[in-house]
Amino acid sequence: MAPYKFAVIGNAWRARLIADIARRLPDELEVVGVVVRRPEAATEAAQAMGTRAFLSVEEMVEAAGPDFVVTAVPRSINPGLVEAIVDLGCPVLTETPPAGPLDELRALWAKVGDRRMVQVAEQYLLYPNHAARLQLVRQGVIGRPTSVQVSSTHGYHAVSIMRGFLGAGGGPATVRASVFEAPLVGPLTREGWTDDDTATPARTTLATIDFGDGSGLYDFTDNQWHNQLRMRRLVVRGSLGEIVDDSVVRLAGPRAIVHSSLHRYQLGYDLNLDGYDTEHISFDGEVVYRNPFLSHRFMDEDIAIAGSLVATGAWSRDEGPPPYPLADGCQDQLVSLAIEEAAASGLSVTTSAEAWSGQL
Repeated sequence: MAPYKFAVIGNAWRARLIADIARRLPDELEVVGVVVRRPEAATEAAQAMGTRAFLSVEEMVEAAGPDFVVTAVPRSINPGLVEAIVDLGCPVLTETPPAGPLDELRALWAKVGDRRMVQVAEQYLLYPNHAARLQLVRQGVIGRPTSVQVSSTHGYHAVSIMRGFLGAGGGPATVRASVFEAPLVGPLTREGWTDDDTATPARTTLATIDFGDGSGLYDFTDNQWHNQLRMRRLVVRGSLGEIVDDSVVRLAGPRAIVHSSLHRYQLGYDLNLDGYDTEHISFDGEVVYRNPFLSHRFMDEDIAIAGSLVATGAWSRDEGPPPYPLADGCQDQLVSLAIEEAAASGLSVTTSAEAWSGQL
């Protein structure tokens, strides 16, 4: 099978990360172009991403003929680009979120929603650990999922995790939130070690989300993605038990409460000479997740992004289901905006059923 061809719009670190992952998967993916705004940036972008640079979307689509286009640009200009690409008849994988404020979300949906040509690059449920936990939930290991607590990532990403485990659709959600400030050392940022052990004020946002048939608890501290002084935490509660990170407690039968764990089988430790990779994740002797990109030495983020790209390629050729439709991305951002509003105002905020709700 020929690799899925795609082009990238953007020239910042996210665009380059996507192109780098694709170059490491030549049998599955091929970057056929990058679109930049400034002519003086074209040569550098082409060299950095190993492809041809274009100055307009129209020129790129006509010359490169991609199966789909990835937009990796600031959210303020993203909706217009998505609309332009869809108008050219080309499928889109838009970075998160697809738009910023609610009026822009609604406008984007009004223009392209019914055409069903847009997917969202929401990758968190494709992380190996989350994918394994989600498999347990779908197998009914903890019964019906009823609540999800997320303390790891922010806004729409956290909402995606909650909605994914709960199976929550597009109905109204009620949010209550508070913000607290406390001193915290920030040893790491995206750029690396800060070598600064000075504690400075950091904000923590705590929010509860009532999805109607399930609830979420949101707990995020500034820079929690990179600050290793704050541990990541995921709790999924169900009618028969709960998952806490990699530990599981459940009712397995009459008078039988059992504890089990998810186990990641990692290649490359000690005398394992088979490379350095996550191979699989198991639960009670059953493999519940396998790394689809074994031998490429991908970190979890790489695996998730690669999975999103390959799934979008298959969808663009009618070879697979839509991986993360625009309606889901819009709903994630809608609830994320409600968290921000509730935190700022101190008031309860309830979202409305939107035009995209019927597709969830």
